[in-house]
Amino acid sequence: MPFTLTAGSDVVVETVVKHSRFVATLRRVDSPTDAQDFVDEQRQLHPNARHHCRAYVTGNGPSERAERSSDDGEPSGTAGVPMLQVLRARELVDVAAVVARYFGGIKLGAGGLVRAYSGAVAVAVDTATEASRLRSRERLDLMSLVVGHDTAGRVEAELRSRGVTVVATDYATAVTFTLATRDPGYLAAVVAELTVGRSELVPAGVRWVDT
Repeated sequence: MPFTLTAGSDVVVETVVKHSRFVATLRRVDSPTDAQDFVDEQRQLHPNARHHCRAYVTGNGPSERAERSSDDGEPSGTAGVPMLQVLRARELVDVAAVVARYFGGIKLGAGGLVRAYSGAVAVAVDTATEASRLRSRERLDLMSLVVGHDTAGRVEAELRSRGVTVVATDYATAVTFTLATRDPGYLAAVVAELTVGRSELVPAGVRWVDT
């Protein structure tokens, strides 16, 4: 099950390794464009940092997921990828991480950099967890249901009373409900009862929600 960060203020944590300061910032992002805007903002916020390494994961299902990372001048593979691996390991989606490094005069070596950057992001994720800033994401099936105008009001009221989420209602020659459910079998049984078997559900995609 994927997790995401609640929208709102960033999660910011600073760690120090051999006099180098690593300022890790996490933000909820909804697209690669949002992630890049976040990186640009962090560059402006930390203009004196030597590196602004980053990683992000957007999208929920594997087919729609986008992942990117950058070492921003650090030796290849020592910053961005380790940061991305933390996001993957924690099953985070729609989250971007930027770590600004203020060089402290002591070289850390490849292994030290990997530990420093991945550790900075891990501490930020732990901080978000302790502050109840993480939410699980649940996949709901969307279903389309067409009914007549004469029964639409009763059907909608009954659906809502039984805990079915009505995402949208479209009034045309008939009324089309878009419904979200975590249990398509249960919904099908409810619809069959309410419409006396006269209406059928048609798959209409999926929707991810924070829980």
